[in-house]
This record gives sequence, C-alpha cells and structure tokens, in this order.
Amino acid sequence: MVIAYRKRKFQKHKLALIKDWADLWRPELEGRISMVGSPREVVGAVLKYMGASYNTKDIDLQVTGGRNAVQQNLVLLGRQVRLFDSTHYLKAFSVGDVWVAVGWSSDILPVVKRMSDVAVIVPKSGTSLWADLWAIPAASKLQSNLIGGRVRGPSPVIHQWFEFCLQGMRAVPFKQEVVPGATPSALENSLVGIVREEFTRGNPKVDTNLIAGVPPPEILTRCEFLEPLPDATLLDYEWLISSMLKPGLGFIHLARHYISSTIQIFQLKPPSKGI
Repeated sequence: MVIAYRKRKFQKHKLALIKDWADLWRPELEGRISMVGSPREVVGAVLKYMGASYNTKDIDLQVTGGRNAVQQNLVLLGRQVRLFDSTHYLKAFSVGDVWVAVGWSSDILPVVKRMSDVAVIVPKSGTSLWADLWAIPAASKLQSNLIGGRVRGPSPVIHQWFEFCLQGMRAVPFKQEVVPGATPSALENSLVGIVREEFTRGNPKVDTNLIAGVPPPEILTRCEFLEPLPDATLLDYEWLISSMLKPGLGFIHLARHYISSTIQIFQLKPPSKGI
C-alpha cells in the first residue's frame, strides 16, 4: 500500500507533505482522500497509525485502548475519506475530486506516470506487502505410463526454471514498467546502491521513495505481509466494519452492499495459505 498526493495542491495551500499514516488524520485533509475499500487495508491503516501490526490477532490485548480505540480512530478516518472504493478511488484522484489516494502500488504507479504533479510515498512506519507466489504441486497418486508422466515429487527441472526466471534479462519488463511491481532481484543487497538509477533510466520520473517498486531498506523492515487471521479477530473486524453503517459516523460513502458482502466473507473460516 502506498499514498499518492497532488503536489501542486499541497504547495498552493501550504500543506505539510505526507510522510506517514498519521497524516491521513490531519484536519485540513478532511474530505480530500480516496481509499481502497478493502477492510483489511482500512483497518490495517488504523492499526499502523496506532503503532500496532497489520496482523494483530488480539486487538484488546495488543493495541492500546483495545477495540474501542481502534473503532474511534476508524470513525475519524471515515470522516477524512471521501470515498472508499477499490474500483473508483483512482478516478476521483485523477479528476481532482480528492488530493490524496491510498491504494496498491500496482494500481497507483501506472496512473501517476501520466500525471506530472503527483508524489507517491510508502509510509515511514511501514505498509502491507503483496507477492505473487509459485507453488509446487504435492506428489501425485496417479500412476502414468505416458512419456513425460511424473509419479511423485517436484519436476527435476524446477531449479533450472527458477534460475531462468531470475536472470537479469527477465527483469526487463519490471525495469520498463510493463509489469507493475518489483522483480525479486530488486531485494538483493548488491543492487541497493544502483537499483534506483538502473530501473528508472529512460522512464518517466515519478516522485517516490520506492526503489524499483520496493520500499527503501529502512522502511521495508517495518512492512508486513498480510497473514490469515483467527476467527475471533475476524469477528472484531466484522464489528468494526459494521460500525461504519451506524448513523452519524461519517461513512456514508462506503456502500452498504460492499459491507454486507464483506461481513459474509468474514463469517467464513479463512483458508490457510501464503500471501
């Protein structure tokens, strides 16, 4: 997750630049923010603002003030955000209805490349991380007499496949920003000093603290992959999200049908999987 903001708007109104999650609660930004409609990301932003982890499992025990404090800060954030919508939050930002957009870098970076007055930052207290993963199927119980058939275990060429995909030339689509995101090689220590110049040479410049799609090292250590949450925590999320529907809490821009769908999902046991 990253935060994009309109530099000219901030300069015109003499506003301090955005550096961390806490800036989203500044009074002068009320109604000037759009954000993805993901409950995990919205509540996660509140948790990071409060100094807690995205993967907090016991909110009452692990967060100062417990659920009530989280709910109060969620209410305040709702009054700041004009639109919670994973589909249209960037449209509102692009046409100038809002000055700040909070969303996934894979959404935001391709859009801001076409805009000259936008800065994109990773909050200094850390953010959520996402990765595409490959899985090696478990051993098959099916016997096969066909040529090329495999009885058990991973393919003998799997390591060659990894080496092929991690070659320097395979990073070109990321370098040219044909594919949003970061290549795994961007995390290698040997590239830290040169990767920013290498991956931005010849491309439209974006004012960002990202280095080849990756947060800078001092921030990366505070970032987290989202982990599956236990049922009790999902009930806390259901309670927090449901509170958005109460009158007077400032969340009228969050669609009721979206919240209802989310609550139904929360009532299901989360699958055990990597993110």
